[in-house]
Amino acid sequence: MTTLGEHLVCERGGRTVFTDVSFSVGPGEILALRGPNGSGKSSLLRLVAGLLPPASGRLSFAGAPEEGGRLHYFGHADALKPALTLRETLGFWRAIFGGGAGEAAEFEAAARVGIEHALDLPVGVLSAGQRRRAGLARLLLAARPLWLLDEPTSALDRQGEALVGAMIAGHVAAGGAVIAATHLELPVAATRSLTLGESA
Repeated sequence: MTTLGEHLVCERGGRTVFTDVSFSVGPGEILALRGPNGSGKSSLLRLVAGLLPPASGRLSFAGAPEEGGRLHYFGHADALKPALTLRETLGFWRAIFGGGAGEAAEFEAAARVGIEHALDLPVGVLSAGQRRRAGLARLLLAARPLWLLDEPTSALDRQGEALVGAMIAGHVAAGGAVIAATHLELPVAATRSLTLGESA
């Protein structure tokens, strides 16, 4: 699937966040979004995810799958309920995503991000890094061609950063695509970059 943005304009709260932004990202590619705080990196991800409408411009997804979703969005908010266990949380997301592999998929996803030992703990007792890893585990519960990652290494230690790099590398090696907003270097080399707020 190839994602194409053409002359996008984003407005929030009556303020123009960015104008005339164009990009494309296809199978096997990593697009790094860069720019200062407030330049619109997170807003662009939310726009691509369908959480914000563009004020003008066009988004298209060529070759999008006929069944299942076309993207995963990994934002700042962890979307985790503190009272639920990690196992219950991953089970909820697996059901939302339409996954059919049952608890085996939940264990495998947790194991791949190194938190399988916490499956029966309430999410509310997990550390910030563990909660971030729980969010990463959601990406593994169902295949989606496009990953949208907002500061994916936030709250992670070096081991966690390496994990993110390995996950991204594996996804693009399998033909997936990634758009990642970051103010740091990604733990895997981007194939292209887009800097927002350059005229500021």
